[in-house]
Amino acid sequence: MADPRDLRLRGDRVLPGRLLSVRFSRSGGPGGQNVNKVETKVDLRLDLDAAVEFLGERPVARVRENWPTRLDGDGRLQVVCDEHRSQARNMETALVRLEDILNAALTPPKRRRKTKPTRGSVERRLKAKRVRGETKKGRKPPDRDG
Repeated sequence: MADPRDLRLRGDRVLPGRLLSVRFSRSGGPGGQNVNKVETKVDLRLDLDAAVEFLGERPVARVRENWPTRLDGDGRLQVVCDEHRSQARNMETALVRLEDILNAALTPPKRRRKTKPTRGSVERRLKAKRVRGETKKGRKPPDRDG
């Protein structure tokens, strides 16, 4: 199979396919005799150091921080797909997964705004605590001192 296609990312960014390396291997699962002779499993890897030029420092840092289990020993982002019987479909699925990961990394995280609970929610919580306390009090045996 030829080089993988370029990845189209948000913000009109394009990641060239030459930064991706692909390996194929035999896949388990359904497929009959096809499983034993055709290499349909796709192992797609992205060189993150080279991708900095196209994505920027922050998104690549977010990929490393948020998906550490997808990094191989050399620090490349790895996506594996073997769910389809055809090599081409597995390749396309792996490319879509990689695009999803990179698009998520390109989206800056939302800043958390501190909020106060509303007066009503505080009152409901305190009322629920009082009711629960009364329920528990009702379970105690009566005082013998009385």
